[in-house]
Amino acid sequence: MIQNTHIKEINKQNMMQKMMMSNRNKKILTVLVSVDILLLVIAIIFFDIKVLYSTQIGYITATLVMVASIISYRRMVNARVKHNIVTMDDSKDTIDKLEDPYDLYSEEVVEEEESLAQTVKEEKKKLKENRRTVYQTIKDTKAALSIYRLSAYALLIIGFLYLNRQQLLDIPSYIIALGIPSVILVWVLIREKEQENHSQD
Repeated sequence: MIQNTHIKEINKQNMMQKMMMSNRNKKILTVLVSVDILLLVIAIIFFDIKVLYSTQIGYITATLVMVASIISYRRMVNARVKHNIVTMDDSKDTIDKLEDPYDLYSEEVVEEEESLAQTVKEEKKKLKENRRTVYQTIKDTKAALSIYRLSAYALLIIGFLYLNRQQLLDIPSYIIALGIPSVILVWVLIREKEQENHSQD
């Protein structure tokens, strides 16, 4: 009885998380499309054909790269969770890892009589324990080099080459258009986080 209640609670939490993620995705997509329409209108009214082509191709290809990266990383995380793959040591604080990666200033007292050979053996043992398996590496590589990401990057390169070859490339507007999707993503995520914090208060 208690187990069934616990399972129902977990399923309910999973459903809530999926609904929140789909709402967030819809919001990101809506903002991305709205900004693209705004860019299109501004380029048509105030600028020439070069700026129009550069902003549209830059913006659309950068958006595709960003969306493909999100999808591939989500698949990678889901695969790790499914197979219980842990690639990080959570025993140390993040700041401690940055300031003391080799645990030289640990609070634990190390006996001075310990020989250098013994210390080297222990360090080698730790490295072997933390070494990732071939299976884990292949899993991560598959996600990092997924067909989505490779296709999106290929489109980005093709778009740039097309603009350059047709003499339609306007570098400033192209670079600005490349950066806008990532700014939108960060802005939407920060807004979502703030709203979650306000709702919890």
